[in-house]
Amino acid sequence: MAATHKVKQGESLSNIAKQYGFTDWKKIYDHPDNKEFKKKRPNPNILFPGDKIQIPEKEAKEENCSTEKRHRFQLSGRSLKLRLALKDFGSEPLANTPCELDLDGTVYELTTDGDGLIEQPITNTAEKALLRFKDPLVPFDIVIPIQIGHLDPIEEITGQKARLSNLGYYFGPVDTEEDEKFRIAVQEFQCDNDLKVDGLCGPKTQEKLKEIHGC
Repeated sequence: MAATHKVKQGESLSNIAKQYGFTDWKKIYDHPDNKEFKKKRPNPNILFPGDKIQIPEKEAKEENCSTEKRHRFQLSGRSLKLRLALKDFGSEPLANTPCELDLDGTVYELTTDGDGLIEQPITNTAEKALLRFKDPLVPFDIVIPIQIGHLDPIEEITGQKARLSNLGYYFGPVDTEEDEKFRIAVQEFQCDNDLKVDGLCGPKTQEKLKEIHGC
């Protein structure tokens, strides 16, 4: 029976699909009933609490097989990866930097590439991680908590604040209030990126913020 799912904070299409027994989230995302939702949320990994998604009925698939023989079937699915870009206090990439990623109790020893990037496969149920590394400019380890799937769309103020926070411009609560700290952070970002400095996170600022942040 078809159902309507109301998105909660931290959910992505991948873990929503698993909740309803789908191995491939595209079965839901590409369904005709979700045409408007897909247009509104072009990135299936960046949803917003309250979004409504139509969950189609699962279709049974039949295969013809000969009897008294062993047959092997492979489930289709799509792998997920956590991608992070590390930069120093001067916004330069932390190239070839060793770090540790604690993901669901498993610690992975990783090294950034020449652009400061790391990539790690994750499950569709992963929610939190802890990144630990040492910036050459400081004498201590830096520990960063990561909330997987919690980034809101760029059109929402919570999504704008989160991206500005990740880029080192904003230091405050990621909520829906347009406070003075947020306006100052927007102004600093606009100044650094040759945008009109008005403290308003309009379409052009959102576009540039999304580009610099990476998503």
